[in-house]
Amino acid sequence: MREVEVVVVGAGQAGLSSAYHLRRTGFEPDRDFVVLDHSPAPGGAWQFRWPSLTYGKVHGMHALPGMELTDADPLAPSSEVIGAYFDRYERTFDLRVRRPVDVHAVREGPGGRLLVETSHGTWATRALINATGTWDRPFWPRYPGQETFRGRQLHTAQYPGPEAFAGLRVVVVGGGASGTQHLLEIAPYAAATTWVTRRPPVWREEPFDENAGREAVALVEERVRQGLPPRSVVSVTGLPLNDAIRRGLEDGVLDRLPMFDRIGPEGVVWDDGRRVAADVILWATGFRPVIDHLAPLRLREPGGGIRVEGTRAVADPRIHLVGYGPSASTIGANRAGRAAVRDIRRLLAEEPAAA
Repeated sequence: MREVEVVVVGAGQAGLSSAYHLRRTGFEPDRDFVVLDHSPAPGGAWQFRWPSLTYGKVHGMHALPGMELTDADPLAPSSEVIGAYFDRYERTFDLRVRRPVDVHAVREGPGGRLLVETSHGTWATRALINATGTWDRPFWPRYPGQETFRGRQLHTAQYPGPEAFAGLRVVVVGGGASGTQHLLEIAPYAAATTWVTRRPPVWREEPFDENAGREAVALVEERVRQGLPPRSVVSVTGLPLNDAIRRGLEDGVLDRLPMFDRIGPEGVVWDDGRRVAADVILWATGFRPVIDHLAPLRLREPGGGIRVEGTRAVADPRIHLVGYGPSASTIGANRAGRAAVRDIRRLLAEEPAAA
């Protein structure tokens, strides 16, 4: 059993931001806090992105606090650019991230401490910053007949790049940014593409300024205050109508169909008799927060989410969720990391460590 003041779970943008602010305010790594990351290398979820997602295609990647990302090649894969940047960041600020470490559960422990059970032993801590993101929990909808489909089904988390779909008939499911990016990439290679969404896409022509950003974050924040599962910021902002999207609309690549009713062996089927043959169904249906390891603490509300004020779990002030709900953007994660550390310092000052 090892004791620290704070355990940070996850070393993506949110976790590194939190670790930076802990370090900056006097906490020492390995003595006062520890960062546990289950990924094999620095880079958070970025290291798993598909090769065709180059850094120039990344929208809104905000620098980590204290160190800018400069001179990045826009044609290089974002996984390489951001992986190298996170690695340099960890070394520059001596954050001593421990990896790969899987966190299995967080439980109540003696003396008011939390027990963080991992693949490398147990940590006893007075506070926990959960920065686990969503990448490891892709959401797969279930539809009648799904198991009968003879083609391939995969999720955005497994997307290999557009070349893998050469000559195939592809159905892309999902109305978010990933779905449109996949369609625009795949269309030149595939024999045919079909776009299916639950709701008609909302295109945003006006610039996404600071006021619009605040309004969007406020809508997401209200959900987590109510203990509802968070929605992504993108889900309330709409999709930017840029040049690539306009070309896709003109070419018919982004002609959208309503959601099918079932899946058959050869493709997807609607109750009105319409059918689309497919070799591949690509589910661009998003992700859910990775919070199952917090289940022993019973933080979930009846609505299915964890009620959060700022970054603090209302049910347990020792727990802070950074990169959850309104702080899921890269700039939001930076701000949330600072806010979480400020609250934790106040909490630890008020509650001296048990003997």
